[in-house]
Amino acid sequence: MRIPGRTVALFASAAALAVALGGCKPPPEGADGKPQYPVHFDTPSARPHTTARALFARGDSGTGVRELQARLRQVQWLNDGPTGEYDDLTEQAVSGFQGKRGLPRTGRVDNATWQRLLAMTHRPGQWELYLMGGQPAAAPDPRCLTGRVLCVSKTSRTLRWMIDGRTLTTVSVRFGSQYTPTREGVFSIYWKSRHHVSTLYDSPMPYAMFFSGGQAIHYSYDFAAHGYAGGSHGCVNVRDEGAIASLFAQVRNGDRVVVYR
Repeated sequence: MRIPGRTVALFASAAALAVALGGCKPPPEGADGKPQYPVHFDTPSARPHTTARALFARGDSGTGVRELQARLRQVQWLNDGPTGEYDDLTEQAVSGFQGKRGLPRTGRVDNATWQRLLAMTHRPGQWELYLMGGQPAAAPDPRCLTGRVLCVSKTSRTLRWMIDGRTLTTVSVRFGSQYTPTREGVFSIYWKSRHHVSTLYDSPMPYAMFFSGGQAIHYSYDFAAHGYAGGSHGCVNVRDEGAIASLFAQVRNGDRVVVYR
C-alpha cells in the first residue's frame, strides 16, 4: 500500500520528538489516551545554588588559621595577632580582602580567596606566626629541674616558672637586641621593684625583677603593642601584664634565673 509523503513526514517527526524527549521509549499516555509529554526543563535558573566550600571560617582554630592571619598582616588587612583563633577581626579582614579583589564578601576563606592571598604573600616564618606570642615552650634546661626557678629559653622565647621540676606558669618573652644581648647563665633575683623606671633609658619597667646588673624580667608596654617586631636593651620582656603581676607576687629574692638557648 502506498503511504502519502505527508503522512510519512508526520510519523518521522513524532518519532524524533519521542526520542528527544523520552529516549527510545514512547511518551506515557494520559487518561484520555493521548500522549503526555514532559513539561519540566532543567534551565540554569532552576539548578540549585552551590556555595564554595570554606577552608577556614569563624570559630576555627589552629596552625592554618595562624598562617592565614600572618598572611593577612603582610597585606595590611589585619593588625592584631596572629592568635590562631578565627575571630571577628579575622572575619572582617577576610571580608575586606575579598571585596577589594572582586570576590564574594563572605568573610570565609574558600579556595579562590586562599589562592589569591597565597599569590600576594610569602610563607610566614616562625616569628611572623607567633608575632604576639603563644608559641609552645621548649623543654626546660636540666638546671631548672630543682628548686624555685625562672627558666628562660631563648630558642622558644618562653619563660617557665618552675618549682621542683613542675611548671606552674609559662609566658612568652622577648630579649635584647644584637647590640644589647640578654646574658645567658645561672643568676638569682636580687631586687624587685614594682614601679621601676630605667634611669639609663628613661622607660618604665613595671614588675621588674633584677637578676644580672641592670637586666631584669619585667612587663613591657612595647612588647604588648608590637610583639617580636621590637626588642629590649637586654632585659627579659613579658607582654602579659596579668601573668607578670602574678609572677612578681610569687617570686622571692634569691630565686634562681636560668637563661639558656
